[in-house]
Amino acid sequence: MSIMQRLHPVWLDCLIALVIGSSLALSQTPPPAAAMSSNALLQSEFIFEQPPTPQCHASTIVETAEGLAVAWFGGRHEQNPDVGIWFSRHRGGQWSVPVEVANGIQHAAKRYPCWNPVLFQPRQGPLLLFYKVGPSPSQWWGMLMTSDDAGQTWSLPRRLPEDILGPVKNKPIQLPNGDILCGSSSEHAGWRVHFERTPDLGRTWELIGPVNDGKELGAIQPSLLVHPNGRLQAVGRTRQGKVFQIWSTDGGRTWGKMTTLELPNPNAGTDALTLKDGRHVLVYNHTERGRTPLNLALSTDGQQWQPVLTLEDSPGEYSYPAIIQTRDGLLHITYTWKRLRIKHAVVDPAKLP
Repeated sequence: MSIMQRLHPVWLDCLIALVIGSSLALSQTPPPAAAMSSNALLQSEFIFEQPPTPQCHASTIVETAEGLAVAWFGGRHEQNPDVGIWFSRHRGGQWSVPVEVANGIQHAAKRYPCWNPVLFQPRQGPLLLFYKVGPSPSQWWGMLMTSDDAGQTWSLPRRLPEDILGPVKNKPIQLPNGDILCGSSSEHAGWRVHFERTPDLGRTWELIGPVNDGKELGAIQPSLLVHPNGRLQAVGRTRQGKVFQIWSTDGGRTWGKMTTLELPNPNAGTDALTLKDGRHVLVYNHTERGRTPLNLALSTDGQQWQPVLTLEDSPGEYSYPAIIQTRDGLLHITYTWKRLRIKHAVVDPAKLP
């Protein structure tokens, strides 16, 4: 009789549970102790207490001349035809009651779900709201609305040109010459990253890429980082368990070979930002499986990253972050909280370890 056969069933169950638990713990790839707590987190709040829809996801945040604004998609559940784009503005120290500003109604008998809104305020011009409409990410198309009054009212939505999606999840950047460069991706022929460039606030476009074949690395949803001497770096989500990176030396017109960073990625959305002081921050799930914890990592060169702050680490889904730096230097992060609410966190980058 083997040792396993001689064990009492209760103790055998305990042993099996211990082994499974240990395996899961190893797969989580916990961040260093420095990331577990920090006085850099100044505030954490919900955008709304009473959810306007059963589920919500994929938030985006922007600073306008009149304050912060946030958008997300919400409805019965992701991919349901009733999913629309919801919007809230921060005024007088509180968030406004969410309102639906876009939907996927085609005509009286047909409606498609909306996806992945992206807010962006150019240096000059109206507030831009990009989003997607369609039955699935492999079949959706890009839409654009504009606002001249910081989101109080919106233009009629218009469809972007064929094969142009706009920024697929994360905010674009505005280059020194005024061009807006969007990180985008497609899922109809493998997960492939491409870029879209517009010199005139979305009226005309240049398509760049795709920059990977979707086979060696399946990657989507890039964020853009700005380095000295005009170099750009894109980072984002993969199916290979790591955050991807790819570099450009000519303002995003051509790109090198896509590789991976050492940071884990559980096939979940990320967002990143170059700070005013030249450092880079990345919001991501520091795990190989699941969508908790949600972490902030810091880098000086875009290559070596150090987890420095844990935003969430309890059971549940904390995902699809968006991050900006406001004029006062603070970081504002929004993310999905268990698919039930959108959470807003404020971080002081000067206090990051």
